[in-house]
Amino acid sequence: MAGTKTFTMIKPDAFADGNSGAIIKMIEEAGFKIEAMKLTRLSAESAGAFYAVHKERPFYNDLVAYMSSGPIIAMILSKENAVADFRTFIGATNPAEAAEGTVRKLFAKSIEANAIHGSDSDENAAIEGAFFFSQLERV
Repeated sequence: MAGTKTFTMIKPDAFADGNSGAIIKMIEEAGFKIEAMKLTRLSAESAGAFYAVHKERPFYNDLVAYMSSGPIIAMILSKENAVADFRTFIGATNPAEAAEGTVRKLFAKSIEANAIHGSDSDENAAIEGAFFFSQLERV
């Protein structure tokens, strides 16, 4: 059975471009409930820890540098079938391949600067949410 929670981050490019409010509005209008949200900035060390699963990939260092380049907005969201529905909602990683009306089609600049992160599994949603939020910070 699919879970009811997912994790997302509005990435530095979308935050810097002033798109956070529009993205959050889209998230809520799509039926996702925000259970936790914070504005923060990842250090290179914390970005490296968050993306440790990609450590051996050639893009890892660029990803860490990008994700620590400016503020992000981290959120835990809830909805039935949260992970799959959210990934459809945000669109393909490559904005050129993203469906019309998705977050990445509307706000992403490139594969790397793709505006938003979405967990790829229920397990990762729980891990990623716990990375940013204590139990006291969740609704």
